[in-house]
Amino acid sequence: MKKKTLVPLIIFLLGICLVGLIVYKTDTHEKNQRHILAQLNATTYGERIKNEIADGIGITDTLEQILISENGEIHQFETIAGNLMSDSIESVQLAPNGVVTDIYPAEGNEAGKIDLLHDKDRKEISWYARDNHATITQGPFELKQGGYGIAVRNPVYLKDKSGQEYFWGFTIVILRVPDIFSDSISALSNFGYEYKISKTDAPWSDTYKVVYQSDGQINRPVSYTFTIGDENWKFEVTPKSGWRNATLLIIIIGIFLTISLLLSVLTRVWLVAKEHKKKFQILARTDSLTNIYNRYGFDEFAEKMIQKNPKAHFVAALLDIDDFKFINDIYGHNYGDRALKNLADSMKTFFPSDALLGRNGGDEFCILLPNCTFKEADVQLQQFTKLPKSFSYHGKEHAFYISLGYAEYPTFASNRSQLMRCADAALYEIKLHGKNGCMAYREGLRSGARKQLGFAFKDISEHLPGAFIIYRADKKDDELFFANDEFLHMAGYKDIDELFRLTEKSFRNLIREDEQQQIESSIWEQIDNGNENDYIHFHLRKADGTYFSVLDHGRIVESPQYGKVFYVLFMDWEDMHIRYNDKFAR
Repeated sequence: MKKKTLVPLIIFLLGICLVGLIVYKTDTHEKNQRHILAQLNATTYGERIKNEIADGIGITDTLEQILISENGEIHQFETIAGNLMSDSIESVQLAPNGVVTDIYPAEGNEAGKIDLLHDKDRKEISWYARDNHATITQGPFELKQGGYGIAVRNPVYLKDKSGQEYFWGFTIVILRVPDIFSDSISALSNFGYEYKISKTDAPWSDTYKVVYQSDGQINRPVSYTFTIGDENWKFEVTPKSGWRNATLLIIIIGIFLTISLLLSVLTRVWLVAKEHKKKFQILARTDSLTNIYNRYGFDEFAEKMIQKNPKAHFVAALLDIDDFKFINDIYGHNYGDRALKNLADSMKTFFPSDALLGRNGGDEFCILLPNCTFKEADVQLQQFTKLPKSFSYHGKEHAFYISLGYAEYPTFASNRSQLMRCADAALYEIKLHGKNGCMAYREGLRSGARKQLGFAFKDISEHLPGAFIIYRADKKDDELFFANDEFLHMAGYKDIDELFRLTEKSFRNLIREDEQQQIESSIWEQIDNGNENDYIHFHLRKADGTYFSVLDHGRIVESPQYGKVFYVLFMDWEDMHIRYNDKFAR
């Protein structure tokens, strides 16, 4: 059996065992989390139930304060009690000396007027409340109106004229069960819990009596206990689905099959990837555009080549395309990429197979020539620099040029990094000498410090104090190439695209129609007479179709990208007269 098949099979079997262990751990963790969550819910809603019962007790406290302030009298009891009522309260009662005399609402509660201190079912706990100054709860018990209730009895003590405290009686609230804590138990039910609320039979008892519970079975619940008055309450909850997910076994089976299969598939993919590791490594070190080494790949292999033969001579060269930004700005990045690819192809064709070629990024390329001195490389690098290079644009070949600097190891550098810095210094030295050339590194060049080479064309054109355009110097084809921001602003064009669109990229269409023939003839007459410059006055078309008077100062120039072109500066004729009227008057 092949390795690519056997290993995934073993992984599949081991995966099943591993996943089984993971599922066991997950199940244990899930149960723990369910316990934690259930305990959190029991605590949260148990505390809420406590507060809801306490709100009912608060009504008895309110009545107590009224009795204290009114020396044991409550006038307009029905009005006060009515204001204290809520949906969860069955009735509000007063029991002076332990005998219930006042009940609100009275209708249907007549039977509630009993002597609490002598009633067989209520006297013991009522005596406890009286003698221990303790608020007590009793129930649940069946209400005559239906349902169940809990009685809250708060003993009230007043002071006689001598300041001696005496027992006045009870303020009482009957709470409906489960209305008093319906919101809490409803929320728990929605969360998927069974629940049970219990309380001790009496303050002196440890026996719990169920106050209310859900219909489902309580299985190994978590609980929250709290105290109201002298009585203990217990709130218990358990998940309806139990502490273990009923569908866990199905999930386990699914996990077994899925994860084990996934592991085996991934293993096979890894084995296949390993077989193609070399290919992937090459791709990681290759520039996708030019298909030569990227900076990472070049640096890695250059380092290895030098370390392998530290006593051998190497020549490193750095080169870039002159005015590459100009190519991108004028022709677009797609054609800039074509120039980069053509340059890389010419490098692969020109240099020997043992030469290391790379692209550092942008328009910068690097070369490492092994077993070579700078004298041996000089002719070769000079030839390559002068080799014609071009790219195709709309069926025409457009030339571009390069600058190249090179240095020798170990003559001027003790390692690869220093060698590349020396080549970099030589490259930028040739840039300072007019570009389109080749230079070897020599002592005194500032390695690694790139000098400011001057302002970029775009920077100059944008900030030149005058309107400026470039167009082709051809009597039959006067294609507009460029206009700076000052020109666009002066003529009212929002951008160069609008200028190209409204003029159809023709200089002729900037001239008023009745002047076109005369102006073009005048320009070419000046040029044909041997002048580099032409001066002409005409009316220039604005974006809105109107015209204004301008002075045109043009110069014919030989451009490597376009051939012969006109560089033209414009001044507003009227503005010129306003600003320089005294000069014109002389």
